[in-house]
Amino acid sequence: MSSLLSEPSAVPKRSNAKADDPIYGAQRPRILTVPDTGLSSAGQEAVDLARRAGLHLDPWQQFVLDQGMREDEAGNWAAFEVCVNVPRQNGKGGIIEARELWGLFLGGEQLILHSAHEFKTAKQAFKRIERLIRGCPDLHKRVKAYRYTVGEEAIELHTGQTLRFIARSGSSGRGFTGDCNMLDEDMILGDDAMSALMPTMAAVANPQIWYLGSAGIGSPSVHLARLRRRALAARETGVPDPSLAYFEWSINAHATECGPGCTDHDAADATESVLKANPAVGYRLTLEKTERERLSMSADGYARERLGVGNYPSDAADTWSVIGEDAWRALGDGTSSMADPVAFAVDTTPERSHTAICAAGANGTATHVEVIDHRPGTGWAVDRLIELVEKWKPCAVVIDTGGPAASLIPAAKKALEKIGKGDVLIEMKTREAAAACGQFYDGVSEQRIVHLDQAPLATALAGADKRPVGDGWAWARRGVSVDISPLVGVTHAAWGHAERADVEPEGAPNLW
Repeated sequence: MSSLLSEPSAVPKRSNAKADDPIYGAQRPRILTVPDTGLSSAGQEAVDLARRAGLHLDPWQQFVLDQGMREDEAGNWAAFEVCVNVPRQNGKGGIIEARELWGLFLGGEQLILHSAHEFKTAKQAFKRIERLIRGCPDLHKRVKAYRYTVGEEAIELHTGQTLRFIARSGSSGRGFTGDCNMLDEDMILGDDAMSALMPTMAAVANPQIWYLGSAGIGSPSVHLARLRRRALAARETGVPDPSLAYFEWSINAHATECGPGCTDHDAADATESVLKANPAVGYRLTLEKTERERLSMSADGYARERLGVGNYPSDAADTWSVIGEDAWRALGDGTSSMADPVAFAVDTTPERSHTAICAAGANGTATHVEVIDHRPGTGWAVDRLIELVEKWKPCAVVIDTGGPAASLIPAAKKALEKIGKGDVLIEMKTREAAAACGQFYDGVSEQRIVHLDQAPLATALAGADKRPVGDGWAWARRGVSVDISPLVGVTHAAWGHAERADVEPEGAPNLW
């Protein structure tokens, strides 16, 4: 089992399937990261116990329990935090109930706290698990009391283990030391609730916290957004988060910049999109029902509730984390320009949604960096690059062979050779990309970089992060919504200028 997966396929039909056989939703999430320290799992115990209580779990639910309840070599949870982000009515409640039954009857967890944003949701959860336990004589006989006091619903065993149900608030959960916290409706989970609940686990030897809900709804989803950013960072770098297991069923929706022929994103009206985002199709959901929803709901509502397309707030603490905003703004000069020779660089986003062509050149003893062109897609980039090269005769054109723009190298090389400028192309290696980042960072720190304070570049810096490359680092983004191609472009252009500025092409005109 790989510890980091991205887009596994839906459960296929049998090889001898008939046309009217059921179609199943994807049983693996589009976004997935689990710690790579898990050696064994208590998940199967939870699945088997749930079955004894009459709760039969879908394959995707079993997968979440298997991965979320993995244990390291010391017998502790590999994932301290487990997050399940799945559209409504898919069956996340079954995962909650199976995990709580295991903790109560098999895991020896002394206190399990189940919280929801609203009291009525917590009370419904209490009634569901009570029915499961009462329906299984072997479990029911171990219960000392079912407590029905409003706001203090609980199930207590003769051996002392307790499952409590509470509604979240700034104070609920304070004073309780929970072995396991189950946070339902995690799309409404802010800092106050986390400040109240997280310390309850500090004194526990082997705690675990589960977040379960659907797509983000904006500012109330501040904590879910943090968890999601960690999962996306793990997917981006290929390095699993060391303490988070994250499962998200959703589509990669079209952006506003997408053209009519875009095939890189998922269409909201496609059957494949419903299957990708809804693992319960074929079990408790049908394509007919989801189509009725699509026709009745608003486009945004359907995308959020059925396709998992969320609105996730940014975290101010997570922005400008590599180069401070004040330091960058201080280097901005609306009148800055650059002299011959200049260097160009091209970069694009991994999804190929946007491409940037950037330039760097001398401004006295400093290096001026500038975003020359920044547009959706990639198809325009080589033609525009050749236009710039013919006009300005640069000393270098830099494209990273290890980056997403590497696919443009063959076309760029052919076009440059056609105009007799093949020698200006630098096919940057990974170690050179790391060196470029170090040079750029030093240039900002030592105030040897100047710029025009362009918005795309500032936005890129605000959402940029580092990823390790050998003993150095290269630029990374905090999430798929961040476009750092302008930042990568100016960084590589500045490096190319430093490498080649002393080799000035004949006939280069004065620039700007």
